[in-house]
Amino acid sequence: MCRNIKLLFHFEPPATEDEIRASALQYVRKVSGQTRPSAENREAFERAVDEITAITRRLLLEELAAKGPPRDRDTERERARERGKKREAKLRAAILGEG
Repeated sequence: MCRNIKLLFHFEPPATEDEIRASALQYVRKVSGQTRPSAENREAFERAVDEITAITRRLLLEELAAKGPPRDRDTERERARERGKKREAKLRAAILGEG
């Protein structure tokens, strides 16, 4: 999974349109291998982002059912930071031959 695509399901308040679109954009960039499409591909690229945004919105806000209390954005942000620190420490250890 691309690290730039954020967890959006089951938060209070729910994911915003901007968050959903940003994740859709990251997904299309990842699968297409293009961060900025050429003029020739721009229309198809934007259409894909629009379609994935709509599908994701429907999935998150209308179709998925959640159990338990909603996630807390601050808690999830801190968990992500901790995962990043662990990932960085692991990489440093590998580079320095400590692991």
